[in-house]
Amino acid sequence: MKAPLSWIKDYVTLDGFSIEEIARKLTMTGLEVDSILLVGLPKPEGEKHEFKYEGISWDPEKLVVARVDEVMPHPNADKLVLCRLNDGQRNVIVLTGAPNLYPYKGIGPLAEPLKVAYAREGAQLYDGHQPGQVLTKLKRAVIRGIESFSMICSEKELGISDEHDGVIILDNDAPVGMPLADYMGDAVFDISILPNMVRDASIIGIARELAAVTKRELREPEGVQLPRNGSLGELVSLRVTDPELNPRFMLGMVESAQPKPSPYWVQRRLVLAGMRPIDALVDATNYTMLDTGEALHAFDYDLLVARAGGGKPTIITRTAAQGEKLTTLDGNTHTLDDTMELVCDSAGPLSLAGVMGGSETGIHSGSTRVLLEAASWNFINTRKTISKVRIASEAGWRFSRGVHPALAEYALSLCLKRMADWAGGKLVNGILDVYPHPQADPVVSLSEAEIVSALGAPIPLDEAADILTRLGFSCRIENGELSAQTPATRLDISEGIVGKANLIEEISRVYGYDRLPATRLSAELPAQVGNPKLEMEERIRDILVSAGLQDTVAYRQTSPEREARLLPENTPDPTLEYVRLRNPITPDRTVMRRSSLATMLELLEHNHKFRPGLAMFELGPVFLPVEGQLLPDEAMRLTIGMTGAREYPTWQTQKSEQKDFFDLKGVVDALLQGLHIQDISYRPARHPSFHPGKCAEVWAGEQKLGVLGELHPLVREHYEFDAGAVLAAELDADLLVDLSQTRFDHQSISNYPFMVEDIALIVPEGTPAAALEASIRQAGGKLLVNARLFDIYRGEKLGEGNKSMAYQLTYQAPDRTLTDKDAETIRNRIVRALAKEYGAVLRSQ
Repeated sequence: MKAPLSWIKDYVTLDGFSIEEIARKLTMTGLEVDSILLVGLPKPEGEKHEFKYEGISWDPEKLVVARVDEVMPHPNADKLVLCRLNDGQRNVIVLTGAPNLYPYKGIGPLAEPLKVAYAREGAQLYDGHQPGQVLTKLKRAVIRGIESFSMICSEKELGISDEHDGVIILDNDAPVGMPLADYMGDAVFDISILPNMVRDASIIGIARELAAVTKRELREPEGVQLPRNGSLGELVSLRVTDPELNPRFMLGMVESAQPKPSPYWVQRRLVLAGMRPIDALVDATNYTMLDTGEALHAFDYDLLVARAGGGKPTIITRTAAQGEKLTTLDGNTHTLDDTMELVCDSAGPLSLAGVMGGSETGIHSGSTRVLLEAASWNFINTRKTISKVRIASEAGWRFSRGVHPALAEYALSLCLKRMADWAGGKLVNGILDVYPHPQADPVVSLSEAEIVSALGAPIPLDEAADILTRLGFSCRIENGELSAQTPATRLDISEGIVGKANLIEEISRVYGYDRLPATRLSAELPAQVGNPKLEMEERIRDILVSAGLQDTVAYRQTSPEREARLLPENTPDPTLEYVRLRNPITPDRTVMRRSSLATMLELLEHNHKFRPGLAMFELGPVFLPVEGQLLPDEAMRLTIGMTGAREYPTWQTQKSEQKDFFDLKGVVDALLQGLHIQDISYRPARHPSFHPGKCAEVWAGEQKLGVLGELHPLVREHYEFDAGAVLAAELDADLLVDLSQTRFDHQSISNYPFMVEDIALIVPEGTPAAALEASIRQAGGKLLVNARLFDIYRGEKLGEGNKSMAYQLTYQAPDRTLTDKDAETIRNRIVRALAKEYGAVLRSQ
């Protein structure tokens, strides 16, 4: 939020504090100042500052308030005029081409002189004819035969806004000759308003914080009296259908308003706060919204009467009919659903409640009778509506975070007064107010011991009560306890223990976090308790990252249609139950996932376009509904996905081989070895998502860990992959954690040399490599320290139905050097065992 300093000073005296000190105090109370825009005021001295500064300072000798007494035509140019001007020191003729001075041209001395912002020769300004903000120095020149050495300024030239089509016309009370920086110099604080501090999304809210922290008086503006009984009820009626969605709705009315601009000081503040001035009526609603934090909406009463067929209009708040349409003030037409709250009349929708008004009944330059709405809306419903219609508005930003219903009455009284003052209107007697269930503001009790326990600072109850009182609370101290009534501006204070924490936070903010002493804990720290499950999950991540895989986080939300892509027929299984979301983030993510494999394939599909090869994993939950249980079973799954080139191309390898099933199996092997899970085996399997014959289950003893394989060709057609195998594995992470070993035996390294020899065995085609290797290791005994398959050969010479499998065998003893005879003994023992079990024959025989 952008907050002009001059506006804040209307409500709290800040004499004696520099701009830097004010920004620091705001930041320390939780209103973080991101930057400061200087509009005329001098920049603080020194080279280093706590905050970022932008903008321009106005030289008090060069930029002053001046008076234009007459606007005369230029003798050589129709689009230029000559102004007879007094700057408090002398009379000068100033040349300008400002269109907003044309109406005064040639009518002689002005009955009511114009007050303007005047720049003398040598003044430094922004160039009004250059894009952006380009500084220039005002120099003497001859334009169309007339010497020009000074100018009347536009807002762009002074750094107020980008408007440069006309010069600034100041209010009539501007004192001639006063330095412009003294008259309207300003600084604008760009403040980050956090959601829990939406009460301060207003100038009065910011001023209240500064008043509390500086111990200065807060001067809140006064509105008009709002009588409940009056003639307004004869002109319009009001009906609220659902107080839960619309806790409060108020109407007031101004008539005989005149179409004219608001005072310039109002326009300037609106511009500095980031809003565009329109006219006195619209500016009054926007100014009051920024002032109080309560967004208002103005209807043209005559248009409402016309929609009611010339009779008495009725304002109704209700939810939209499914498919009902509304064109909002921004010109966009929205199709609504039956959850969205509307403000309507008997003819149809008027505005989208708490978000934006409709285009048909908004006020315009000819409006004279204005019906003013001030209301409170259910912030959750407003937030949902905004997410659906995708409208960003000042009103929606505030109402979606919660605005106290009591602010509606205060804002209505202020805005009606400003409409009457600025637009010359007259108030219609009475208001309408529907407020069936007034907001209950919590009363919270707090002891001094509770404050000391939370903050470690001995803040007396008297001081705590003073702080809370300055923040708007009503406080009393009885029997050693502070009782605080929440002000009717805040919805962020709870009851009970949470309410106590809320009050302590308020006290500490204003007391000053920097004043809280550093204290030791009163009790000893408890013994550290480990989290074995979390530690082992991190161990899994470490192993896979060290194997070259990238850790990922995928959406937990999905849809049955997305997960159906895992099946060859691409049709959701109607028997599967899902955890369904009441408020999904997007229409295509309406349930919680049952399969992490589907989300991994989506990650591969999206990212394979950007890299020649991918190897990723995700460790995260799936959500399995349990009958008779409210919450689902959140089972942890480890999913691995791979596709593309095995290595990135380099100057040595221009074309890399593609990843295949054994790359994936190697990663799974490395993981299981790193977790020291015993008795691992791979078994051929069938799975609807994987290629027949290229799919296996992983087992640890008789416990199934998961499945891995190459994607089924029919399933692959549902995704947009390039050529090359798409590989994936889905493992039970909970079981991996349970079976992993944190303590395991280490084998000492022998001091004696090892022997290596190769053997090639002819075995039947159906002999599994894993089973054959297990038999080799068993027959080889303790002296066989490694057996590695390095070749498989098939050919006519081997005979039909046979294959050759070549192993590299490594022998080593822990206590002696092995001889050739030792190696021969081990080899013969292995060959005899394999011949007996598999009918294996040495290929060399």
